[in-house]
Amino acid sequence: MTPSVDLSLLLRTGPSVAQTVTQPQPEESVQEADTVTLDCTYTTSESDYYLSWYKQPPSGEMVFIIHQYAYEQQNSTNNRYSVNFQKEAKAFSLRISDSQLEDAAMYFCAYSGAQ
Repeated sequence: MTPSVDLSLLLRTGPSVAQTVTQPQPEESVQEADTVTLDCTYTTSESDYYLSWYKQPPSGEMVFIIHQYAYEQQNSTNNRYSVNFQKEAKAFSLRISDSQLEDAAMYFCAYSGAQ
């Protein structure tokens, strides 16, 4: 029997005023080695921005996972992490493949306007 992995989510508001980021899932529980998708939607009137996913394990440090620039056509990937970025729908989901015990954390979706 494999132990369950709790992937908890929190609402995260990006640094730009009037931009909002919403994560509808309060918590996800998956079995080790499963694939899980964490959803995020956002609002913006800007055309140049980027989105990121971070995780915060129980130890407390914030760990960068992956980012996506709004102008990129191809979805970003980083090892077991990949995103599904839908600019028209303003949706930005994170896919974690082959979940591991170290994936148990709070996950944050963040918006940032172009600098």
